[in-house]
Parts: sequence; structure tokens; C-alpha cells
Amino acid sequence: MTQTRLYFTAGKIETDRIFAALGAAFEDEGLPIALLEVDEDRDIHEVSLYADGDVDAVEIKVKDILAGLSLPRPVEREALADIDWVARSLEGLKPVRAGRFFVHGAHDRGKRRSGELAIEIEAGLAFGTGHHGTTAGCLETLEQVVRREHPRNALDLGTGSAVLAIAVAKLAHIPVLATDIDPVAVKVAAANARLNHVKALVETVTAPGFHHPIFAARAPFDLIVANILARPLMRLAPEMAGHIALGGSIVLSGILDRQRDAVIAAYVGQRFRHVRTLHREGWVTLHLKR
Repeated sequence: MTQTRLYFTAGKIETDRIFAALGAAFEDEGLPIALLEVDEDRDIHEVSLYADGDVDAVEIKVKDILAGLSLPRPVEREALADIDWVARSLEGLKPVRAGRFFVHGAHDRGKRRSGELAIEIEAGLAFGTGHHGTTAGCLETLEQVVRREHPRNALDLGTGSAVLAIAVAKLAHIPVLATDIDPVAVKVAAANARLNHVKALVETVTAPGFHHPIFAARAPFDLIVANILARPLMRLAPEMAGHIALGGSIVLSGILDRQRDAVIAAYVGQRFRHVRTLHREGWVTLHLKR
């Protein structure tokens, strides 16, 4: 599907306000939003929002947000070619180190250091290459949780590229259920599990929420990791409680700093205890125990 970039320019203070407002408004839709410094001396910064489907409706919403901030701006459009942007971006990305984990593309296989757990992510259509602050935060937290608690049965909910499921499987050598609502993501996740030699441990399934029978068959889990978004995570709190073993841990991310307290409150209401918050690049990763 062809994607359209909606973009406009303003000063740094204005674009920071606009970026935050757009992030909150389009959080559930998951539309990518970018902020770029065009000219520091002239204080020109550019905000871009990438949309598909009903672009006209998205543009109207963007203009309403700008008007509501008293910062009206002419919004430009750019039609983008149908390109696998994850594949394109991975070509120029440096490998990522998070704790003992080394997440890399095929072009950086030779850069692994002694003692590192390497995870090779094949360029695909699914989110989660390890370069986003939420994924790296999850990797660091998972390493600590697995080392201390020795889980025996794990779930990666909203697996994307399966980088987190692969990390748990490599670290703990236990079965991991990796689910996603997107069948394309599940296909990529399965390929990545094979590529990283953990296919025997990582089971990939297309499943929305906790409604698929696979969850009842595999629960309770000692460890659940979910790198999604704050609002869906809050809605899932009761079902998380119903599928985690007593004393089990959950690792949650996709949560902005300002959303941290609301997410914790939703889980405390389900008899979870907050253990630790990891801050990284404006995002937080939460560790909670049942």
C-alpha cells in the first residue's frame, strides 16, 4: 500500500509541542511521526506523519490539532513509493548492544564480541529491530529478570519481529509463545526464530489479545513481555493477571514517560507490584510482579 507523508515546518519550541500532541492523538493508530532539524541557525524544524488508508481524514485531524494549539500551519503531502523501509533502514543502522544482547543485521555478523548473545534480525515488515528505545529497554530488563527468576514458560505478546522472544529463548533455553495480531509480523517472527536457531523453542501464532485457545493451553506463564502501547496495555491488565503465574513477572514497554504512572496504577489494581522502571530515550520499560 502506498504511504503518504504529511509534513510542515515550525520553530523548535512549536514543533516539540506539536510532536507531543500528535503522538498522543495518533497513539492508538500507531502512525509513525518524525521530528527533523532542517536548519538550526534559522530555527527550522520539520514534523512528518506517515499515513495510509484515508489520508484526507488524517490530514483534517492534524490540522484540527494544529488549530487547537493555536499553531496553524500549511500541511504538505508527499506520496512515498512502496518500499520496505525496515529493510532500507537496516542497511545503514549500526548494531545495538543492550545488556549482553547484540542485535544486528546480516552485514554486522562479524562484530559480535566474546560473551555476547547475538540476535540477527532479518529485514522484514515487522516492528522491533532492537534500535527503538522500548525494545532495547525490554532486552536489558529481560536479562535481569531471567537471571534472577529462572522462568520456565514465557509469552511475548505482540511479538513483532520476535526479537524479545528470541532473547528469552537464547538466555533461558525455555519455550516461548510469540503472538501478534498481524499475520505478516508472525511470518517474519517465525523466519527470525529459524535464523537464530531457536525455532524449536519459539512458537509463533497469529492471535488478537488473549482470545485464542493457545493462551489457555499454554498458561500460566512465569514471564510475559509486551512491547505494545500504553492504552492497550492498560486494557489488558485483567487478562495479564489471569494468565501469569503467582510470583511471575511481566515486562511492559511502548510506554512514554508521562504514561508510566497510569500504566502502573492499572496493574496495581490487578494485584501486581511495581519492581523497577527503566528510562530510555523518553520511553519506559516496567517490571512488575504478580
